[in-house]
Amino acid sequence: MNILLLGSGGREHAFSWKFSQSPLCEKLFIAPGNAGTATCGTNVALNIKDFDQIKSFVLENEINIVVVGPEEPLVLGIYDFFKNDDELKNVPVIGPSKEGAKLEGSKSFGKVFMAEQNIPTAGYEEFEAVTLERGLKYIATQTPPIVLKADGLAAGKGVLILPTIEEAQKEFKEMLSGKFGSAGAKVVIEEFLDGIEFSVFVLTDGKSYKVLPIAKDYKRIGENDEGLNTGGMGAVSPVPFVDKVLMDKVEERVIKPTIKGIQERGFDYKGFIFIGLIRVNNEPYVIEYNCRMGDPETEVVFPRLKNDLAQLMKAVGEGTLENETIEIDERAATTMFLVSGGYPEAYEKGKEMHGLNAIDDSILFHAGTREEDGKILTNGGRVMAITSYGDDFKAALEVSKKNAERIEFEGKYFRRDIGFDL
Repeated sequence: MNILLLGSGGREHAFSWKFSQSPLCEKLFIAPGNAGTATCGTNVALNIKDFDQIKSFVLENEINIVVVGPEEPLVLGIYDFFKNDDELKNVPVIGPSKEGAKLEGSKSFGKVFMAEQNIPTAGYEEFEAVTLERGLKYIATQTPPIVLKADGLAAGKGVLILPTIEEAQKEFKEMLSGKFGSAGAKVVIEEFLDGIEFSVFVLTDGKSYKVLPIAKDYKRIGENDEGLNTGGMGAVSPVPFVDKVLMDKVEERVIKPTIKGIQERGFDYKGFIFIGLIRVNNEPYVIEYNCRMGDPETEVVFPRLKNDLAQLMKAVGEGTLENETIEIDERAATTMFLVSGGYPEAYEKGKEMHGLNAIDDSILFHAGTREEDGKILTNGGRVMAITSYGDDFKAALEVSKKNAERIEFEGKYFRRDIGFDL
């Protein structure tokens, strides 16, 4: 197969790394890719939101399958664009239709969907600018901490947990005044659930589904989970507290009703469902849906997935996923992200990286990097994920930490306490 993968982050390098191991993958193109994906396939300078440009490339390069890494093209309707085009309709797109992608693209839509299927989740109310005053009064009746969520896509930064009513009211006003652009035109105020989070990844062809390795990521910039939210500072898989009893509950109360809801609503959904969950008193509650793989979770999930990823994608596209059996590496995998100084606020790009050749026993997944004159330069806030195996997550983390110390670039920062709460 000739595969086109859309995206440019650590998740896409993990996809590329996995695809490049498959005998089914004849040619792999990554748009736009990064310095790491270039070692697995061919980077191409396509705008992933320009569907006409993607169409031309797909036809010229005889692409057999398109795999979408990030959420934005899915929310914008790339699946529907292919399906409704006579020249493209036989090229499978791995990802949901525009309607299905609303599970991620609109927090309030996701909440309505969960209510329909009796899927356990936090209580909530939603507000817009015209109901600002009512929203402020509603916040005043809540018990802190208070959770505010921008309804639309905000690059993983649209969820705020505020310790006081006054701070929540201030942020609520700022969100409805444009802090997150159009993503915050509607704000969901949610009941705070006190528990520990984990991520479940489901692959579906719309009929059957398979559960991939479970993971837990760490979003905040500071040790002990303090400071600002980021795109993700590290992850572990498996998750020690997610036992068979808890996973049985997740499957019966969350996964099966989600697939049922997708079918009842008639969504075209061929791809990944990322379910963000929280365990409260050993009961699972859904925090949110994403319509693609997570980042940095992919960097620990795919290293533990023994299956041929290209074969799984082919089965999803053809609607034959029920014939596949997921095989999982028993070892633990962990990843630590190296980030640019100042991230997630203002940071500089273009810093030369050193020590990449001194790494052993870890897999490097490039995220915000580019190559120039044979040098690897930083090109984003989250620069590189360092993934390692171990008999348990602690052993794996020690290897990642050792290699994180070996890589150097100006302003480098990483969290040394991934897995601290396990």
